[in-house]
This record gives sequence, structure tokens and C-alpha cells, in this order.
Amino acid sequence: MALEIERRFLVCSNAWQALASSSGQQLRQGYLAASAEGVTVRMRLRGADQAWLTLKAAADAIGLVRHEFEYPIPVADAEALWSLAPHRLEKVRYLIDCPGGDWVVDCFEGSNAPLVLAEVELQSADDSLVIPPWCGKEVTGESRWSNAVLAQQPVQSWSMEERRHYGFG
Repeated sequence: MALEIERRFLVCSNAWQALASSSGQQLRQGYLAASAEGVTVRMRLRGADQAWLTLKAAADAIGLVRHEFEYPIPVADAEALWSLAPHRLEKVRYLIDCPGGDWVVDCFEGSNAPLVLAEVELQSADDSLVIPPWCGKEVTGESRWSNAVLAQQPVQSWSMEERRHYGFG
């Protein structure tokens, strides 16, 4: 069974850009189903030539560890699923050359702009981690920051007070 062990942070400066190992990858994610227990079914398109179907489910109480099952699918199928997905989001993902795990920075577009989140995938939930100075508040396990919830309740739908609180207003 595949496990995803991931910590997430709000990004508080552009200093990460100096560490980006390549140009960004355009991602479109459509959420086809989600349960109150945290199980999601997602399709993802990367650019115009790669697509996956992903099923995720919580594996711990704090949201650090999730079961993840990911399967490549034909791009034409992903495009059809995108058109059927009731909740969607788009972002540009940057791979970051930073020690301690596999780091990415996601720059959200559309109704989630100007949100920027950093994620690091770890080998173990007990791994020690040096958090880069361009990472702000840790949001691991806070459901409002999950991609599935952001697809349903994007930043631009939040109250002005909430947006200002997080620096988006």
C-alpha cells in the first residue's frame, strides 16, 4: 500500500525562486468525489501529455500521512474527467532543490490566486526537517489548505477578513 508523508507550508517570500530546479509544470486537478472521511478521487493533467487518476485517504489523525494510489490514464480520458469534475483547480508546480525531502512549490491560479504553498514529501513521519526561511505558517493537516478543499472553497470565496488575515486581500 502506497503512503504519502507530506508537510505543507504557506510561502512567505519569493526566495524559493532561486532554488527552483526547472521551469514550472502546469497542473490541472479535477476532484470527482470526496467523502466526509477524507477519501478523495482526483484526476490530474500535467501539461498536454501526462495524466493520472489518484485516490487518497487519511492514514493518521493529524493529516501528515495519507494512503495514495495513483494510476496513469490516457490524456483523452483525463480531459473527459476534467469536464465532468464538479471541483477543479489549476496551479504551476516548481521542483525545489532543497535538502530534507522532495520539495515543491505550488503557485495557484484562477480563484485560488495568489496562494503559494510549499510541500515536502518525507520518507518517514519522524524525519527531522530544516524548514527554509521562505516557508511561513505550517498548514499540515489543516483541511482548508488541502487541494480538494481549495477546489471546492477557493481563496477568492473566503471573506475579506479571512483573505486579509492570510495576506491575500
